[in-house]
Amino acid sequence: MSTYRAAQVAAASGPFEIVQREVPRPGPGHVRIAVDACGICHSDSAFVDALLPGVRFPLVPGHEIAGHIDELGEGTDNSWQVGDRVAVGWFGGSCGHCTPCRQGDFIVCQNLKVPGWAYDGGFAEAVIAPTDALARIPDALAATDAGPLACAGVTTYNGLRRSSARPGDLVAVLGIGGLGHLGVKYAAAMGFETVAIARGSDKADFAKQLGAHHYIDSTADTTVADALQSLDGAKAVLATAANSDAITATVEGLAPRGELVVIGVDAEPLGISPNQLLMSGKIIRGHPSGTAQDVQDTMAFSALHGIRPMIETVPLDQADEAYRKMLSGAARFRMVLTTG
Repeated sequence: MSTYRAAQVAAASGPFEIVQREVPRPGPGHVRIAVDACGICHSDSAFVDALLPGVRFPLVPGHEIAGHIDELGEGTDNSWQVGDRVAVGWFGGSCGHCTPCRQGDFIVCQNLKVPGWAYDGGFAEAVIAPTDALARIPDALAATDAGPLACAGVTTYNGLRRSSARPGDLVAVLGIGGLGHLGVKYAAAMGFETVAIARGSDKADFAKQLGAHHYIDSTADTTVADALQSLDGAKAVLATAANSDAITATVEGLAPRGELVVIGVDAEPLGISPNQLLMSGKIIRGHPSGTAQDVQDTMAFSALHGIRPMIETVPLDQADEAYRKMLSGAARFRMVLTTG
C-alpha cells in the first residue's frame, strides 16, 4: 500500500476528517505499526482542543493503539519482528537522557513521547513508533481489547499494584466509568476487599457484576467517608472520577496511613487540609500511566484473569461520531476505532 487513511483534526476543536497520506518509512530504532484498533480516551481532547503546549495541527490523536509490526527501521533490535502484535499507550517512548530516565523512571520522562502529541497517533491505519514504546499483545487478547488496556487498563492496574494495599485489604474505586470499571475488576482479581463508589443506587448491581464486594452510593444520606469508615476504612482509594469534590470526599474514609491514588483529571483543586493528613499519616499521590513493560504486564494479567474492557467498536470512517459520543459521556465504556 502506498497510502493510508488517517482521521485528523485540521484546527483546534475542529471535526475529524478522513484523509489519505503517503505511507511513512520507520527511521532507526522505530517500527511501522499496521493499526488494527485504537481506543478513544478522554485525554485525547487535551490535544484536539490544544490545551497542552506544543500541539501541532493537523493532528492525528490516539494513544490506545493495537496492531502488528509491518516494517522495521534500521538498527531495530532483534527482539522485534515483522508480524509481532504490539500495543502502544500513553507511554509512547522516552528521551533516555533526562534525570528521571537516567534514574530508570521512564514514565515521568521530562520529554515523554505521547502518541498524538509527540507524533501522529493511532486514529489511522499506520503509526510510526519507537521500539521502547512497544508492548507485546498476548495471543488471548483481541486488538480491540488490547488498545484500551494500553492506557485505561495500565493506569488502573498499575495504580493499584503500586499502592500500599495488599491482598485482603479494603480498597475503594471511585467511579465505575471508562477507568473505574476496569479498576473494580483489577481490584477484585488482586485479592482486595473491593468497594465501588458511584452516583445512584441503580449502579449497585452493575458494581457487583464487576466484582465489587460493597457498593457506596455517593448521593445517599450517609457520606462516602462514613460509609468507608463503617467498613473500617480504606487502605487505598483509587480515584478514577474526574471530579475534585468527589475525590475530596473520600479522604476521611481512609484508614490510618491510607493512600489516595488520584488518576481522574480535574482542573479544580482538591479541598484537603494538612490536618486531615497529619495525625493519621495519610498519603495523597498522583499516578501516571505506565511504561511499555507495565502495559505488557497489564495485558498478561488481564489475559490470565479473563479481564476485558467494556467496549463499543466503530469503523475509522466514523471517528468524529465516536469521539463526540465519548465526550458526551454516553460511551459504555470505551469507544474503539477499527481499521478492518
